[in-house]
Amino acid sequence: MANIALEINDISKSFFGVYVITDISFKLEKGNILGLIGENGAGKSTLVNIVGGIHQVDKGNMKLFGKLYAPKTPRDALEKHISFVHQELNLFPNLSIADNIFIEKYPGGSVIKHSEMKKRTSEMLKWVDLDISPSTLIEKLSPGQRQLVEIVKCMRINPDIIIFDEPTTSLASKETERLFKLIKKLKSEGKTIIYISHILTDIKKITDDLVVLMDGKITDSGKTDDFSINRMIKSMLGRDIMGRKYPDKINKSDEEVVLKVENLSEPGIIRNINFELHKGEILGLFGLMGSGRTELTRVLFGIDPYKEGNIYIHGKKENKLSPEKSIKNKIGFVTENRNEEGLLLEGNVAENISLVSLPNYSSKILKFINTNKQKESINEIIERLKIKIGSTEKQLVRSLSGGNQQKIVIAKWLMNKPSIFFIDEPTRGIDVGVKYELYCILNKLADSGASILVVSSEIEELVGICDRILIMSKGEISSEFKNREFDNEMILTAAFKQKSML
Repeated sequence: MANIALEINDISKSFFGVYVITDISFKLEKGNILGLIGENGAGKSTLVNIVGGIHQVDKGNMKLFGKLYAPKTPRDALEKHISFVHQELNLFPNLSIADNIFIEKYPGGSVIKHSEMKKRTSEMLKWVDLDISPSTLIEKLSPGQRQLVEIVKCMRINPDIIIFDEPTTSLASKETERLFKLIKKLKSEGKTIIYISHILTDIKKITDDLVVLMDGKITDSGKTDDFSINRMIKSMLGRDIMGRKYPDKINKSDEEVVLKVENLSEPGIIRNINFELHKGEILGLFGLMGSGRTELTRVLFGIDPYKEGNIYIHGKKENKLSPEKSIKNKIGFVTENRNEEGLLLEGNVAENISLVSLPNYSSKILKFINTNKQKESINEIIERLKIKIGSTEKQLVRSLSGGNQQKIVIAKWLMNKPSIFFIDEPTRGIDVGVKYELYCILNKLADSGASILVVSSEIEELVGICDRILIMSKGEISSEFKNREFDNEMILTAAFKQKSML
């Protein structure tokens, strides 16, 4: 048993009377990397949050290196040398790297030893091959650099077990490879790792053992080498969808133009943008990082300004755009970063779903909210999107899985019955099962007459769901592909096409 770092014995956990995990048991060998996979809502985060001291078990027990382990708080876990690298990084953007690393316990106590803090930070940054000043503010770092700082932060306590929860969600491919090298380095130093990811190819590449969860129960486990991608998916979903990553298209776009953009420009951001969005159409927008695709959607929704050009919505020229005006025009916008821009994480499910449509349920004179009608609509949209929750008024959004959080964001906009929908990276951080569900939702929306502009960094995703795809490069639309012309290589080549500087 000395070689077993962590032992989970028949643990179960419920929220609001609904069991999230049930009778979970497995053993994690010292120095191994365990992959933990399952659909969003399968219980992965709940399980590792129990290991990390965030939640406590209802029944069952855990053992750490052969001794009973029952953390009551995250600090208890830290004291037992268990570190957690969360999907949403726990860093303060307005503080320096050194401050973030030592914020829980500064060297010197009440009189901070700044020189020692910077020296130790520099040493730790070198360990992850990050050549940057300890005084640099977090807000100045790239997502990949922030991820490395988060790892340095968790390494400060010299952990025995490190939990990585969806660590590559915001990383480019090169940054992901850099992270994998670091994880392998940690393993070589004897660290034990739990690795959660919805990217199954990454799981195959980086892990030794595998535990699969579905509906809060273990459905499969074993050596990762014994798992094919198909076996993983079957174990996660209880079915095989290898041949059906995308639903059959049921919508037929209309010739009616609902959004027309003419010569839209904002210096340094976008230049001379021209396109049309038709009724019932799913229009894709692809481009490399920094191409201006996200910036364009923010301009169209009225978040950011533009200097030149015209925007027509349902044939009417709009001069002064704003989010408030867009909402009145029945335009929805699911932003790229749901936690910072799409959700009130400390609010409950009902509050979040009602955010946009609240005025629709108030009387015109007294402004009283018709709560019965509102609750009825909330329950209908939850059932329609298959959102897995306990109580709409008691369950906080921060306690939900990533997939259910994304569904909450979409539900918030659907409550306002949008005719035009901008969606930026709709399936980022979402597992294969929930992806399929979201594609079906978009398909049905388009079939009902809604027009959708989808921004995605995944070519295959756009090819699978779109009627047309526009390519952005250097802030301009460089190419257009229609459904029958879709070719992954040609699309990527167009994205790399160099156009004139802004």
